[in-house]
Amino acid sequence: MSSDPSSCIFCKIVAGQVPARIVARSEGALAFLDVQPLAEGHTMVIPTHHHQHLPDLCPEDVDAVFRLVQRVARAQREVLGAEAVTLGVNDGAAAGQVVPHLHVHLVPRRGGDGAGNVHAIFPTRAEPPTDALAKRLAGVLQQS
Repeated sequence: MSSDPSSCIFCKIVAGQVPARIVARSEGALAFLDVQPLAEGHTMVIPTHHHQHLPDLCPEDVDAVFRLVQRVARAQREVLGAEAVTLGVNDGAAAGQVVPHLHVHLVPRRGGDGAGNVHAIFPTRAEPPTDALAKRLAGVLQQS
């Protein structure tokens, strides 16, 4: 999995070198229909600048991506009659990221569609959180 923008399929979509069913474009973000949809209207939102991981995005790119995510989710409800939308970000190979360009999946949902919730993708559960873990995370977050 290369993080080289020159070989990135999503960068090629942004540049217009690869066709895609683009549904929205904004300053800093692009939304297009997924070519392997999990449900009708499954849409991807990506930053127009090449970033592989969520922590790599500058604040302006975070704003652009998630403002467009919000707009797409609203449109999916209106156009498709979706009752809900599942958002997914596979941030890194261990999380299942296949394309090394950050992307947010927006999957329109309906009651009884059989897909389950995000907890369904994990066959086991971690130990309950501890105060020590909360303090460690809080310490790092206070510095950033």
